[in-house]
Amino acid sequence: MKYIVAIIQPDKVDDVLQSLEDSEIHLVTVSTVMGRGRQKGISEIYRSHKEAGSLLRKVKLEIAVNDTYVKTAVDAVVRGAKTGEIGDGKIFVLDLEQCVRIRTGEQSTVAIG
Repeated sequence: MKYIVAIIQPDKVDDVLQSLEDSEIHLVTVSTVMGRGRQKGISEIYRSHKEAGSLLRKVKLEIAVNDTYVKTAVDAVVRGAKTGEIGDGKIFVLDLEQCVRIRTGEQSTVAIG
């Protein structure tokens, strides 16, 4: 089992979710987050003063999958999120030690779905 965390641009969420749906991956948690990468934030003019904004709005997707779906999920996120510009985001794939479905008590790969 793997836990996939993807940080993407907010305007690409619908494209990524559709790409995941097309790949038959339906279980996704989406959060609005702030962060920065190579673009190091953006500067804005406010009342004629330049203010450095060090954090940008991003969206974090969390996806738990069985091992056979890892490549499919990663490819789907890349397909939906890629613009070719700096700031497209990152994908992290982590080992998932255990998963428990609270309602039924099912565990491991069965609980992921």
